[in-house]
Amino acid sequence: MTFDDIANPGKQMPNPAGNGSTMLRTVNLKKIYTTEEVETTALDGVNIDINEKEFVAIMGPSGCGKSTLLNIFGLLDNPSGGEYHFLNEEVSKYTERQRAKMRKANIGFVFQSFNLIDELTVFENVELPLLYLGVPASERKKMAEEGLERMPKMHRKDHFPQQLSGGQQQRVAVSRAVVAKPALILADEPTGNLDSANGEEVMNILTQLNEAGTTIVMVTHSPHDSEFAHRTIHLFDGHVVTENYKEKFHV
Repeated sequence: MTFDDIANPGKQMPNPAGNGSTMLRTVNLKKIYTTEEVETTALDGVNIDINEKEFVAIMGPSGCGKSTLLNIFGLLDNPSGGEYHFLNEEVSKYTERQRAKMRKANIGFVFQSFNLIDELTVFENVELPLLYLGVPASERKKMAEEGLERMPKMHRKDHFPQQLSGGQQQRVAVSRAVVAKPALILADEPTGNLDSANGEEVMNILTQLNEAGTTIVMVTHSPHDSEFAHRTIHLFDGHVVTENYKEKFHV
């Protein structure tokens, strides 16, 4: 974003992601955490538009509001003020039941710590979102197998998470995130617990998913990982301070 963009707020920003319509929009979004002793403002007047089929990285120092924003995007929490539009619905005041219904049908999550269930096999972990959605058993099996073949980890489908390396666990976590074919994937430091080779592989998988049409929003501290995105939004003290669009993406 240049000075000219700030001086002319009505100017249309270039969007190298393509012609997708708006998937996420926040208007003057605020999030305040209050205890008996202190009030903390995590987000303060955040205005963001993210289009369908975009790959967006969100960066900033610890405590700047990145994870809070991702939680609101993922319908895990409501804002304290402002608006949040998701898939053309204003969802900022949805109840937990309403949020859960929309979240299960439309959003996949990839976490830094993988968040696989130790007591379930690889196959059962990937199948789990489909179980929550009430997908019939025969269809669940087919969809889970397709998700694992994409990574591919089918030969380890009967293993448990503790029997896998960190890179293998994260690939399983990505399989789980995409098995229900969500419109949006939210990735929170997806390479944070991986070495560089496994991290590169996970970023390439996310890029392939994006190229196939999935919208991806990723929180990261890694300048290298942010190069895979179409643009990078920088937060500081709960505010958007810059947005950088990329003419060329990581190859």
